[in-house]
Amino acid sequence: MINSSSVSNKFQVSIDGSFNLSDHETTWAAPTEAEDLSEKGLKKAAKKFLKDNLKQLQAAQELLWASNRRSMLLIFQAMDAAGKDSTIKHVMTGINPQGVNVTSFKQPSKEELEHNFLWRYWNRMPERGQIGIFNRSYYEEVLVVKVHPEILDARPIPYGNRGDEFWQARYEDINSMERHLCRSGKVILKFFLNVSKAEQKERFIDRLSIPEKHWKFTESDVEERLYWDDYMRVFEEAIRATSTEWAPWHVIPADNKWKMRGLVSSIITEKILSLDLEFPAVSDEQKARLAEIKEELKKE
Repeated sequence: MINSSSVSNKFQVSIDGSFNLSDHETTWAAPTEAEDLSEKGLKKAAKKFLKDNLKQLQAAQELLWASNRRSMLLIFQAMDAAGKDSTIKHVMTGINPQGVNVTSFKQPSKEELEHNFLWRYWNRMPERGQIGIFNRSYYEEVLVVKVHPEILDARPIPYGNRGDEFWQARYEDINSMERHLCRSGKVILKFFLNVSKAEQKERFIDRLSIPEKHWKFTESDVEERLYWDDYMRVFEEAIRATSTEWAPWHVIPADNKWKMRGLVSSIITEKILSLDLEFPAVSDEQKARLAEIKEELKKE
């Protein structure tokens, strides 16, 4: 139903500075070969695609782990209720937990505020061989902080102009850090899960209607919804300024969670397999010794 190579190309943001969020739909129409399927049939096909793709992702992650030369950083940004948690859960199902580390960033601590705005994120970068996942990330520093500039007033940073030059400098710092990480062997994929305001509303109502989902809801979710247009503007500005050849953004339609998960899984798998990784080589002497040990064990 989905061709992985076309997925990455279709949803990857251009690096020419022409990105406009309004050009990206929050839903994704089925490809031509799936147009005759019903909604139920599409959902079943998408789930099967995700299941089949997870087998490839498991094998790719094992290769990444064994080669121990590269690492991968996955960044998920979105409005509340877009499906970051569930996407991470479903896409990483079956992956060796030793090779994956998920970090959800909350409000910075006093110690973290005493350092530059990228410091606490740097400390959580994945080691070689690992997949690191940031559920929200340093991009919050040019998203929520830009929507609520009063946050800066409460931070111990130098006084000065907080206009366009300030934010442009932050974009440049982010791009420079990501370029350094990529030069050091890290692969960075950034996902913006693009949910519509109408779908977010339905998901909030769902959380408020089902007791088992009450824990997911906070009043701040609705308060931030009042700034929807501001958030769309700052997401667009940040993505436009920081989608680079070495660390591209992918804008993923998020109104249908089961489609979204399949798209994300496909892009991750495709990227790992493109790295031309190999399992560690074993010398002829080592192979001979391993054969001897095998025979010795058989004789026990």
